[in-house]
Amino acid sequence: MDVRLLGRVDYAPTYAAMQDYTAARTADTPDALWVCEHPPVYTQGLAGQADHLLMPGEIPVVQTNRGGQVTYHGPGQVVAYPLIDLRRAGYFVKEYVYRIEEAVIRTLDHYGITGHRVAGAPGIYVRLDDPHSHTPLPQRPQKDAARDAPDFTGLGKIAALGIKVSRNCTYHGVALNVAMDLEPYTRINPCGYAGLPSVDLSTIGVSADWADVAHVLSHKLQNHLQP
Repeated sequence: MDVRLLGRVDYAPTYAAMQDYTAARTADTPDALWVCEHPPVYTQGLAGQADHLLMPGEIPVVQTNRGGQVTYHGPGQVVAYPLIDLRRAGYFVKEYVYRIEEAVIRTLDHYGITGHRVAGAPGIYVRLDDPHSHTPLPQRPQKDAARDAPDFTGLGKIAALGIKVSRNCTYHGVALNVAMDLEPYTRINPCGYAGLPSVDLSTIGVSADWADVAHVLSHKLQNHLQP
């Protein structure tokens, strides 16, 4: 996998570059992982609804072709874009999402934090009252369990996920909050959920350098996205 640490880059040209890379791929094109952070920007997914943008103010809004609703990117957030040929990798979209989430969970574990999945709500969450707790969530995905509306009681979202698959090849990806100004999240319904708290590692007591978290997450993604 060709791993590129891009640093801080504007969102729109990075989005365009992912599209160009994917459109130009052949069966021999290597998979890639681009890791970066963005200046403040809101991005709307294909399912995005205008009423989830409460007060964007001076922060630009970019319409995208990824799945999901509105989210926020800003300084202090590690954004990872895996560009994977799923056919060559040998797994399908559902497993791809699981593998990305698992890489985030393992990254959080590196810093002593327990990440959780919530049934029906892609991304990774932490317990606000005890981010170190390993106690399984009642609302975790469970085989054959009834699918109710996601329950975020006592949780904060620390990583958001939104992907696009074109000709079996992926782009867009995952964003992990490290040490951010979280105020812009209050101007939206994050991922379409009113009142869902957004947190970062700093908020839950972890002092971590952006570059260090980028390195750890990159390593975990490389391991978990292997064929």
